[in-house]
Amino acid sequence: MDQQNDQINGTVDAPQADNDHPLRHRPAVKKRLAKYGATFEPPRDDAIIYPDDDSHSFFAKGRDFESAYVNHKYTDKEKEILGTYESLDYLPSQSLVYRHWLKRQPRRLDWDRWIMMGLIGFTVGFIGFLLHQIIDVIAEAKWDKARDLIKAGELVIAWLWVTGYSLLFLLASSGMVVFLRPSAGGSGIPELIGFLNGTVVRHIFNIKTMIVKFFSCCFAVGCGMPIGPEGPMIHLGSLVGAGMSQFKSDTLRFRLPFFERFRNSEDRRNFISAGAAAGVASAFGAPVGGLLFSMEEVSSFWNMKLSWQIFFCSMVSTFTTDLFNSAFEAFKYQGDFGLFKTDKYILFQVKNGIAVNILAFIPTVVLGVLGGTLGALFTFVNLKIARSRKKILSKITQPWKQQLLRISEPALILLLFSTMSVFIPKAFPCSKYTCIHGVNGQVSPNCLSDKQNPLHIEKTVEQYTCPDGVTITYNNSSFTNKTFNQVATLLFVTGEQAIHHLFSRNTHLEFDYPALVTVLVVYFFMACWASGTSISSGLVVPMLFIGGLYGRIVGRAMVSFFGVFTENESYWSWMDPGAFALIGAASFFGGVSRLTMSLTVIMMEITNDIQFLLPIMVAIMVAKWVGDFVTHPLYHALLELKCIPFLDSEPVVFHGDTSLINLELYSAHHVMRKDPITLHQKEPVQYIANLLLNTTHGGFPVVKMSKNNEDQIFDGLILKQVAICKPLSGDNPRSLLPPSHLHHLPHLRTAAFDCG
Repeated sequence: MDQQNDQINGTVDAPQADNDHPLRHRPAVKKRLAKYGATFEPPRDDAIIYPDDDSHSFFAKGRDFESAYVNHKYTDKEKEILGTYESLDYLPSQSLVYRHWLKRQPRRLDWDRWIMMGLIGFTVGFIGFLLHQIIDVIAEAKWDKARDLIKAGELVIAWLWVTGYSLLFLLASSGMVVFLRPSAGGSGIPELIGFLNGTVVRHIFNIKTMIVKFFSCCFAVGCGMPIGPEGPMIHLGSLVGAGMSQFKSDTLRFRLPFFERFRNSEDRRNFISAGAAAGVASAFGAPVGGLLFSMEEVSSFWNMKLSWQIFFCSMVSTFTTDLFNSAFEAFKYQGDFGLFKTDKYILFQVKNGIAVNILAFIPTVVLGVLGGTLGALFTFVNLKIARSRKKILSKITQPWKQQLLRISEPALILLLFSTMSVFIPKAFPCSKYTCIHGVNGQVSPNCLSDKQNPLHIEKTVEQYTCPDGVTITYNNSSFTNKTFNQVATLLFVTGEQAIHHLFSRNTHLEFDYPALVTVLVVYFFMACWASGTSISSGLVVPMLFIGGLYGRIVGRAMVSFFGVFTENESYWSWMDPGAFALIGAASFFGGVSRLTMSLTVIMMEITNDIQFLLPIMVAIMVAKWVGDFVTHPLYHALLELKCIPFLDSEPVVFHGDTSLINLELYSAHHVMRKDPITLHQKEPVQYIANLLLNTTHGGFPVVKMSKNNEDQIFDGLILKQVAICKPLSGDNPRSLLPPSHLHHLPHLRTAAFDCG
């Protein structure tokens, strides 16, 4: 031990007085130690970290273009960034101090845990209700005014209105993120995954982050950016779980004397997992999908008891959102409070189910391959844009110029997207309404509907600049010379409304190839670019939209080759473009996220189309297999891009470039140091202070001498946050009692303070 003292801080003859130890004279270091548990600050929210030693080529293996079965290759600079993060334990320590603390807690049968789950579910559900209502208010005001202007022939004025109105909300959205809380940008899912895996990520569970996240998402989605609210909703749910379960706030500086027994790492992480599940349940109306999403994607620790509790939390969240949505639309009271209508509580309700034919699995596999390929391409392009953004921002030294560029980027995207949404439909001709006369007649133009055949064009399609026309009804048929614009139907509405059009059944001829291909190209690259900017944004709606587009193209091709078959021809009715749009949406979602179980259930819950369960499962599995051969899943790739440490459940290690190592042939001692830095039960303050200043370890083993004083015996582990207590505070350790930080050290003579 003396040798180690010499190596770290020189020879120590006697303990140094408390007033003279190094930390007393370094207030900045003392503050960082107390706040972060380290002598250095973790990466800042707005830090632009671009590794200057990244010399990899554009398609370099092991970076953005690499199989999911191969670990990501970090540069030396990125490894240094990885080392700046602190880790935290999941399970509470089993020290004597912790046991004494447990004895003083009142005995309960977990009723308070169920109450907390219910409170989190209700709060998340109500936040989800508010989020969607505000988005609807902003979006409806924008598009209603634009339709009136276009109908009056004022196309340029309509463009000015759409652009100016949208920019107003977007600048507020990005400004809040850039100036108030940069960590509120994006979806927050990668940071959530990293935290639940044991990495301390700065400011992701802060009340300020929650407020900025909420309003930034409302404004960005409502103004028409090609993004969705579901990702931020998951982060908002986890924020509620992290804050409400603790009944305290360091930002607001209050600490209520309730639910104090939940102030430990295990319970806090469990409630965060529950909040994330509740966020999914509220956003999609999918309580089972929320439970499975939390288990499959974000949580690293799980048990059966937690499953029941999170299921209850998700159920309460869905019920709360649906209850308030039943009576309000854009904050306008519609009546029928408590009446759960299917078109409201099922997000993308499929009203006409059709039978599945075994032949349908052939195009389903094709859609799965397309989903995996395009999903991997989306991930790759998104990562390349993110790296380019970091590289450009890192070259700007003045903070105000960085902030200006961060605000300007989403504004440029919105300007381009709004311009294309208004003017691209003008390049396409007006389309006639079509239907079939009689039970099995011919497809006829200028036919609005026929009661004997379900083929039709939706009444909610966009007229755009097309003439009004007139409609007449004769016997069982309706005829019209009114026309509509296919591209405007997809671009001149919100993403969710466009998805409704794509999923619609018995609308075989509603969209043609030029319109679908044009919107697919535009939306693919706009969504890919927008998802990494300084706004609160999610990717679920864009993923469903993009997948629905190419799924509809495949379905339209089936109609072109084999003809129109509606419900009247039951054996061939599976060749419906709307059904293939649903399968395509699931395949692209799976190709980007690589989710399986949770995604399948979510797709069932948001469409209520149980007949297509098997095709959806096949498409998702094929998309995952194909995508895994090309890139890592998007959220895990973003973890690697942001250099947030993440330990996979099954790490893959290669020796060299091709030789795969079988980890079962190795044990822990193969990766352990032979000369660890240790502490005795009594140590000089100067030695501990220098350890904290000059090392980055999260904890130190404590040893004691054997009876013959020849060998050192491991006696426990002390975390860094406990080791800093005596240098920072002279308080009695028993009075402050942080039981979750002491690991089986009944005799260690050091003070402690509450790091919570």
